[in-house]
Amino acid sequence: MTLTQLWTSEPQLFGNHGAEESFPLLTKILDAKIDLSVQVHPDDAYAMKHEGELGKTECWYILAADPGSYLIYGHRAQSKEEFAQLVSQGKWDQLLTKVPVKAGDFFYVPSGTVHAIGGGVMVLETQQSSDTTYRLYDWDRKDEKTGQSRELHIKDSLACSQVPFQAPKLTRKTSFCGQTKVTEFVNSKFFSVYRWENHQNQGDFQNKNHDYWLVSVIAGQGQINLGDKTYDLKKGMHFIIPSTVTNWTLSGDFTMITSKAN
Repeated sequence: MTLTQLWTSEPQLFGNHGAEESFPLLTKILDAKIDLSVQVHPDDAYAMKHEGELGKTECWYILAADPGSYLIYGHRAQSKEEFAQLVSQGKWDQLLTKVPVKAGDFFYVPSGTVHAIGGGVMVLETQQSSDTTYRLYDWDRKDEKTGQSRELHIKDSLACSQVPFQAPKLTRKTSFCGQTKVTEFVNSKFFSVYRWENHQNQGDFQNKNHDYWLVSVIAGQGQINLGDKTYDLKKGMHFIIPSTVTNWTLSGDFTMITSKAN
């Protein structure tokens, strides 16, 4: 089955999720060889009114970053008028905020955040299950074959952007399940994201809230025991622990990024 078919036909695997028609989260690895376009995503209300679908809030865990690489994260304009003026004049260096990054950094990107992933940065992205994106700027690039620039969505970008920008205040919380170190990066309206670090120890987890978990192994190797079966884990694996699994045990030396829908 596809994930959508499983979501529809076996809702007990996902905590009997209710009326949601589709799986609510997407996780993906983005490997930016060059600077990606500067974008902003609408919130649910704007997206439903103008696009007929959900908006998009997302987050990034930095898997790797070349020396000197950066993200575009927010902007410097203090009013909608200043924002629009800087955009119309193409004063991007004056408008956009560049933030240097390194592996292990985490960024929460709520709807309304002007953002872009810079070249040389690889991220694990967790997001609302939506493709709604408005392109504000594409570095004045033209398609080599057609000579045309990609479409920009200036009006919608101006309408959706948070002005002035205020970076979300996140507090990392650290706990232990057995010997497994668990770091909570964000617990938002849409999702929660964690890093589980297991170093030759054993971590015993109890799924008290009957959540289902999206899991990406980002380093090392080990095993997960789900009670009736043990699975080998290694870097690059992605899987879902259904809500019907009440407990599991981790062993080995590895790191995983996990998320759950809220």
